Amino acid sequence: MTALILLIDQVLAIYTYIVIATAVFSWLFAFNIVNPRNQIVSTIYEVCWRLTEPILSRIRGIIPVMGGLDLSPIVLLLAIFFVRNLLRTGIY
Repeated sequence: MTALILLIDQVLAIYTYIVIATAVFSWLFAFNIVNPRNQIVSTIYEVCWRLTEPILSRIRGIIPVMGGLDLSPIVLLLAIFFVRNLLRTGIY
């Protein structure tokens, strides 16, 4: 059982980095720092976007975009940190 909880914790940790990467890529594209026509960059962003968008779109349905600021990645990261904390306290 402990191994399963640790596996879930690691998957959530990796997913945290994917959510952060998606947010950073969107900012870099918005400010024209990175060219979205670059095939490698756009492929990495598309993979990250496909992994995060199903959950982020559900959060956007609950919490709308406020003044052009999308708070859904922050809400998702807070939820992931909360779940990881629950898993860790359940182990020890």
